[in-house]
Amino acid sequence: MKSHKLTIIDSYEVIKKPKPSITYLVISYLLVCPIFRGLFRGTVSGLENVPKEGPLVVVANHGSHLDPPILGHVLGRPVAFMAKEELFKVPILGKIIRACGAYPVKRGGSDRDAIRMASKMLSEGWATGIFLDGKRQINGRINEPLSGAAFIAARSKSPLLPVAIINSHRVLAKGHFLPRLIPVHIRIGQPIEAPITKRKPDLEATTSRLKSIINSLLDMNLINN
Repeated sequence: MKSHKLTIIDSYEVIKKPKPSITYLVISYLLVCPIFRGLFRGTVSGLENVPKEGPLVVVANHGSHLDPPILGHVLGRPVAFMAKEELFKVPILGKIIRACGAYPVKRGGSDRDAIRMASKMLSEGWATGIFLDGKRQINGRINEPLSGAAFIAARSKSPLLPVAIINSHRVLAKGHFLPRLIPVHIRIGQPIEAPITKRKPDLEATTSRLKSIINSLLDMNLINN
């Protein structure tokens, strides 16, 4: 009997480039761009390392709420991030973040829900953004990385793109509401291959490698002003 099962990688061959909504483009270029480039004197290095199409798992450190919109703007291709389900119920905000590629994940829900949604976004041609620690870090570094990004990459056969976000933890520290006007810099590393298997040792090895790469990018020519 002929199988009609369509694998994730098959779908990537059909759909490689998503079409971001008008809302996504307006927010990215008319709101995020002036804030990042002007207010925070933002700069980016390593853009030549970003694959322009196909599935991509973007992996970064996480220092503040500014990180998702900045990454969504600077990489030159749409990036989808998971967000708490409650945010989608807020009038106006819910429609905006959905139009910007965010997808809802239930608080306390199973990891399978998040993995399923991330895989769906990848199959539609989006780059999927994942913060390696899973939550904001006071020092802005990778401290206790989780293996979710490696698992999603292994499951979907997607390359992983390590990205360092420098100074966002100082611009908008956890628990603070007013930003500090200091430079923010994005350093993009070279993509690495997905883990060979979904076995724990392979996932942990890839996760450890990502931690080392991102923290090394953070340590290059530190910006202190």
